[in-house]
Amino acid sequence: MTLKSDALGWGSLAKLFHWSVVILLLVQGVLGLVMVELPKRPNVIPVFNFHKSLGLTILLLALLRLGWRLLDRHPQPPPGMPRWQVHGANAGHALLYGLLFAVPITGWAFDSATSLRPLFWWGLVQMPNLTGGASQTLKPIFQAAHEWLFFALVLVAAGHAAVALVHHFVNRDDVLRRMLPGRRAPSRSPTES
Repeated sequence: MTLKSDALGWGSLAKLFHWSVVILLLVQGVLGLVMVELPKRPNVIPVFNFHKSLGLTILLLALLRLGWRLLDRHPQPPPGMPRWQVHGANAGHALLYGLLFAVPITGWAFDSATSLRPLFWWGLVQMPNLTGGASQTLKPIFQAAHEWLFFALVLVAAGHAAVALVHHFVNRDDVLRRMLPGRRAPSRSPTES
């Protein structure tokens, strides 16, 4: 298992970022949908704080993942993959990254506009207020943006997963396999060098 990616597969660090974000997004999505149905009482504040800290963690991981992706080599598309699919994959990844940033940032901005209490990341680091204090004008805008962007992220991520499954079961190529944890990229035969 190598840290860096190569022409045939993703490296272990890219896989770690990918699957960590996937797992945290699944937890965060379920938590977000459940917590908005909870009665507004002081005993639910820890649930909301956990949701906010998890969102900031996803934002940090997305930043680290994007930074690593800019430095790390990308695997080549499978042989024979049409150019329109390559462009579609690139556009889909760009949209996913944009949403991975937009959803937590709008949540943070919503919390800032609400200004019920200071925002602490895991109770350790006080985060700056993005709106300069409470704002009844910005609060509903950021709340709606956060919710709509979340549902957009769900749709785009589901599409991403569906395309990976099509590559695996229909096209029978290595697109999904090379992102699976513990999998090594297939080695090239001497004639492919």
